[in-house]
Formats: sequence, structure tokens, C-alpha cells
Amino acid sequence: MIFEKLREIICEQLDLEESEVNLDSNILEDLGADSLDVVDLVMSIEDEFDLEVPDEEIARIKTVGDIVKFIEEN
Repeated sequence: MIFEKLREIICEQLDLEESEVNLDSNILEDLGADSLDVVDLVMSIEDEFDLEVPDEEIARIKTVGDIVKFIEEN
């Protein structure tokens, strides 16, 4: 459930097909996001899942799976 919603957000913001996004996808390298895209994604994730992502945590998140894990733990 979390992954599906997250994939929807990522696809919408980065103009990707759902088939291009999986748990192992690296946000920057595989999905082509830049630092501005990452900020936009974080804001959307915070709104959708009603949580706050600390700046130091953003630096540690590399893959879609990392984001799912963070959301599940918070």
C-alpha cells in the first residue's frame, strides 16, 4: 500500500511510468531526480503520509525502498 502510493507520487512528479519505479530504484541515478525534485518529493511525501522527514534523514535516503522503510518506521 505504501509503495503503491509512493510510486504514484514519484511517477507524477518525475513524469515516469509505473514500470520504471521499483523498491531498488535509486532516486537520483535511476529515476533522474535532481536536488529540486528531491525537495518536492519530500514535501509531497510529508503531506501524503502526515509525517516530517528531517534533513539528515533525506541525505540517507537513496532508493525508493529506503523511503518506504522510513515511512513504515515513522
